[in-house]
Amino acid sequence: MTLGSFVVRNTFRNKRRSLLTMISISFSLLLLTLMICIWRAFYVDQVAPEASRRLIIRDKVSLAFFLPAYYREKIRALPGVTAIAPLTWFGGRYIDDRPEHFFAQLATDPDEYLKVASDKIVPPDQLKAWQQDRAGALVDVTLADKYHWKIGDKITLQGTIFPFNPELTIRAIYHRDPPQNALYFNTKYLEEAVPWFKGDAGWYGAQIDSADDVARVAKQIDEMFRNSPLQTKTESERAFQLGFVASLGNVKAFILGICGAVAFAIMLVSANTMAMSVRSRTREVAVLKTLGFTRQRVLSIFVSEAVALALSGGVLGILLAIPVIAVLTHGFVGLGIPLNMKVKVPTAAMALFASVLLGLISGYLPAYRASRMNIVDGLRHIG
Repeated sequence: MTLGSFVVRNTFRNKRRSLLTMISISFSLLLLTLMICIWRAFYVDQVAPEASRRLIIRDKVSLAFFLPAYYREKIRALPGVTAIAPLTWFGGRYIDDRPEHFFAQLATDPDEYLKVASDKIVPPDQLKAWQQDRAGALVDVTLADKYHWKIGDKITLQGTIFPFNPELTIRAIYHRDPPQNALYFNTKYLEEAVPWFKGDAGWYGAQIDSADDVARVAKQIDEMFRNSPLQTKTESERAFQLGFVASLGNVKAFILGICGAVAFAIMLVSANTMAMSVRSRTREVAVLKTLGFTRQRVLSIFVSEAVALALSGGVLGILLAIPVIAVLTHGFVGLGIPLNMKVKVPTAAMALFASVLLGLISGYLPAYRASRMNIVDGLRHIG
């Protein structure tokens, strides 16, 4: 029998205890993997090339303040700006207030929006139909699948920010990777129904001809409106999205806090299991040392068992995380879940490394005590 097979057999000697420990660790690793995926989606993963050339121009103080329409043409005149479209958060209610019925709803200019959002793929005939219908809507394919919408269907949104309940007809469905789960309709439809909003926009999205010109154009835009009553804050699309995340609170501290709690839980579970295993095998350890097993060999055996148990639970947790994350990103629109989350190889590697490290740390103390055990006391042990 090799040392590896000996470790494996002893790890799963008590099947019930080992199985319960694996399940506990797997659920902890599932949560840890989820937190790592959220962290990567928010702060690590790179944006698409098209998004790197997009700028968001908003009011410097708050998104609650609108920008005037004439800002659009002034920005368009700057060298490097190839397209600019207004965007306004409508924030309406669909069906009811339950989170699963929430999705982003924005008013924009159909004639120019897809020149800015060039990563959205829309069939030409559907795009033309949307542009020609003042009450038409453009929706994400994932959102359409969720609600079983198809071209020509009519939906009604209940205004919460604006005193207006738009009745929209789905004229176009777009594809985007990752999905965005958003609905767009004509800003002129909103202006006609809400007179006080006419001539305003929530913010502007601008497409720049080259990524090298993004910083220069952003600076020029803010300089242009520095002495205006409504000053602007121009930032990349990624920074704009992270601004929304920051409005939820200290997300980084929240994620790190959960990761710390998960790591502590794994250590407690693994350490308790190893302590019980060592206590139940006291005489066995004494016999091994009598047969010539050194302290280092006994230490390595028990540490290896702890690592093997933690690693098994980690693998199971990562495998469970894959379908769970798929359900979260596709089935729970509007809950703040980043839609580009996936269990990628670096994420799985980080989670497995964490499980191995925590198994090593938690198993070391019981293993050290076993290696220091007195042979005579061990042989006399009854239990």
